[in-house]
Amino acid sequence: MPRLFTGLEIPQPVALQLQMLQGGIHGARWIDPADYHITLRFIGDIDDMTAGEIVRRLAAIDAAPFSVRLQGTGFFGGKRPHSVHALVEPNAALTRLREAHERACRAAGLQPETRRFVPHVTIARCRGADPAEVRAFTSRHGLFAADPFTVARFALFSARPSRGGGPYVVEQVFPFG
Repeated sequence: MPRLFTGLEIPQPVALQLQMLQGGIHGARWIDPADYHITLRFIGDIDDMTAGEIVRRLAAIDAAPFSVRLQGTGFFGGKRPHSVHALVEPNAALTRLREAHERACRAAGLQPETRRFVPHVTIARCRGADPAEVRAFTSRHGLFAADPFTVARFALFSARPSRGGGPYVVEQVFPFG
C-alpha cells in the first residue's frame, strides 16, 4: 500500500535559499533539500485501486500557472515544537488548487481533511529539541524571504512509512493547461 500525498515541488534555487537556514537548533533533524515541498493534500496509506482513482481525478484538475513566494518562518507543536517551516505568502491560486485536490480526494472516497490548510515547507523535525531554541530560530529568521517561483504543475508523491521527513518520490506530475 503506498503512502501518498499531493504537493508542489520546490525549485533548486529556492531549495538552496532554504538550505541556508539550516543550523542553530540542537537536536533538530534537517530535511534534505531534495525533499522540500508544499503539501496540498495528505492522502495516506491506500490501496492501488483507490490510488488509480485519485490519479484519474487529479489529472482532470484544470489550473493556470501562478507565482508562489516563501516568506517568514514558523513552527508546529505549540509549547512542544515538532517541526520548523518556511511559510508561503497568502495566495488565492494556491488555495483554489488545494481545494481542487480536496474535492478530487473526496470524490475518490477519502474522508475530508480536518486540519486547517497552512501552506509551508518543512525544513526541520524538532522532536526533542529545546523549545526555546526553536522559538529563537523562528524569531531570528522571521524576515526570511525566498525568490518567488512559478508553479506550472503539481505532483503526486509517495513516502516510505516513517516518522516523516522523507525520502519522498515523485510518482507522477500533472502539468497545468
